[in-house]
Amino acid sequence: MLFPPRLTVVPLSLVELFPPPSMQVPDEFDRVIVGIQSYLSIRKHSQDTSFIVFEADEDKSAKEKDFVEDLWDHIQILSTNGWKVDSVPRPHLSFEEQLVSGKSYNLSPISCPKQSASSSRSTISRERENYEAKLKYPQRLCRLHIFPSNKIEKMQPIDRFIVEDRKECASYMASLPVPFRYEYLMAETIFSQIMFLPQPPFKPIYYALVIIDLCKALPGAFPAVVAGAVRSLFNRIGDLDMECRTRLILWFSHHLSNFQYFWPWEEWAHVKDLPRWAPQRVFVQEVLEREVRLSYWDKIKQSIENAPELEELLPPKSVSNFRYNSEEDHGYTLSKEFREMVRGRKTAREITSWVEETIIQIHSSKFAIEVVIQTLLDIGSKSFTHLITVLERYGQVIAKLCTDQNMQVLLIDEVSSYWKNNTQMTAIAIDRMMGYRIISNLAIVSWVFSLSNIEQFHVSDRPWEILRNAINKTYNRIADLRKEIQTLKKSVLLAEDVAVKALKEFEAAETRLEVVDGQPVQAEKPGRLKRLKGYAEKAKDDEIAVREALEAKDALLARALEENKSLFVSLYKSFANVLTERLPPVSADGAFPKLRDEEDIDSMAIDLEEPSTMEMDHDNGRKDDSEKVTHRYSIKEQDQWCLCTLGYVKAFSRQYATEIWPHLETLEAVFGRDIHPLFRKAVFAGLCRSTTEM
Repeated sequence: MLFPPRLTVVPLSLVELFPPPSMQVPDEFDRVIVGIQSYLSIRKHSQDTSFIVFEADEDKSAKEKDFVEDLWDHIQILSTNGWKVDSVPRPHLSFEEQLVSGKSYNLSPISCPKQSASSSRSTISRERENYEAKLKYPQRLCRLHIFPSNKIEKMQPIDRFIVEDRKECASYMASLPVPFRYEYLMAETIFSQIMFLPQPPFKPIYYALVIIDLCKALPGAFPAVVAGAVRSLFNRIGDLDMECRTRLILWFSHHLSNFQYFWPWEEWAHVKDLPRWAPQRVFVQEVLEREVRLSYWDKIKQSIENAPELEELLPPKSVSNFRYNSEEDHGYTLSKEFREMVRGRKTAREITSWVEETIIQIHSSKFAIEVVIQTLLDIGSKSFTHLITVLERYGQVIAKLCTDQNMQVLLIDEVSSYWKNNTQMTAIAIDRMMGYRIISNLAIVSWVFSLSNIEQFHVSDRPWEILRNAINKTYNRIADLRKEIQTLKKSVLLAEDVAVKALKEFEAAETRLEVVDGQPVQAEKPGRLKRLKGYAEKAKDDEIAVREALEAKDALLARALEENKSLFVSLYKSFANVLTERLPPVSADGAFPKLRDEEDIDSMAIDLEEPSTMEMDHDNGRKDDSEKVTHRYSIKEQDQWCLCTLGYVKAFSRQYATEIWPHLETLEAVFGRDIHPLFRKAVFAGLCRSTTEM
């Protein structure tokens, strides 16, 4: 693992070790180069499809060079060019005299720990250790080839390696000391980090702010480059990893909100004529929906006035769907009476009794859920604060009605029905109810995989957002408990130390004697002894209290981990069931079915490496009008559903791999041999597991 970092030093330091004009490389260094070459000749090629951004590139990755091979090729090209690297900044030249006269230091040798024997460990244990090791070491930034090569201008391969590694922020990035135009490379590097898998190095909002600052710092160049990057990614949106697709939607909608929502939507007006499951159409639809969240419906409608066709993709105006608006509606009278009780500040116990006597006994529990939830949501629909107040005050009423998972699924159905025109409020209401323990994560999984939601998997982010929120909340509970336990463990040690010191001080005072009139008597005054005894007892009580708090948190963590285990078992069983029903069968020779043919890939995206289809006129990032592109999407709806769902299987497995690995032996029953191999492949890829057994 130390080899790549040592190799990366070569382009950065060689020009300093052997400065021009001579650039004579000594024999010792030549021997090092020969040794590296010998090592690479026997080194095993490293291939990992877990973190590939574009799904269609999986088959290509086996032929592509890995990080070490790629870097070594760059260094060999560098050697033929006389080891000259213009893109390496040299700010130290101003202090060369001081550095030459400075003191030198001898570094101690580094010894690597011996590798433990692994013969006794199970396959899952070894694979889990390999996964954890991958997370401990820095990953290579996988460059997205967004722009054609003619936009990168004249640049050595090693220059790209060096510039991609810069960590300076917007003010420095606007004036990088490199001898070529770097806006395109900078945009590719930023977007590569936004799409970095499994997690970007920094929070997504950081990159959003950097891009905004760069657009303001370089108004004549960078906005057009960003627009070109968005267009290029849009052209390959069907190949994009589902997690990366979600990140792109969130970033792009936020970015437009900082620039008055201006975008030449007429360029994408053609998506209205694509099938409703086409990724480009879904992308535009989701971006518009996120923009409405950040602004308001009329504002976003105005922003697409140059492409009125896209109004069809706007979400419905945010109007609630209250079921009991008319006196003719069944349940209108009960809803009205219930509303009056809430306005009259009746207690939760009084309302619960009324519901049991007036609705459940006469009608049914299902009807009671409909009346209570619809009415409470309507009362809380004025604002987020109103919703929270209603849930805090009458959450017990809802919890009494929804005592099992099936009833909780009905509850979520009512929330979804009431807010069917507002995905954001649906997600918020369900998230808050889960936070108040009114509904469980298992109920959310069951609801997401209900028939009505399954049919939306490939055309809407609505069910996926709610599922992500449920898993995130479960994960965050565990993370919070672990932090609290670590804090309490430190508090226990501190309280234990304080208790021991207080007890010692009391015992020392109690045993201290003095001689009075020839007789040994207590040296300390009774008042001080009483005070020291009180301190010791209080310190012991505090220690016991902290230990009890730690035990309680440990119990909560054990419960949360068990809930987490049940969540993932339920999730993967649900995925397995719906995919088994819809995935095409494996052929007689055992070959995996192809959901995406080469012709489909060609029809989905414009080849970004062909200048004829990516020529930019006046560097504004728009395609030349002389090249007309036919927009079509030939993948069938069933195949697109399978591609999308498998993509989410891989994304969820990768994102929560750390929490999934401890339960993998239990999950092996779900991933058994009778499961469809494409499902197994998606799970294994997300968990960075070897697929050789498949």
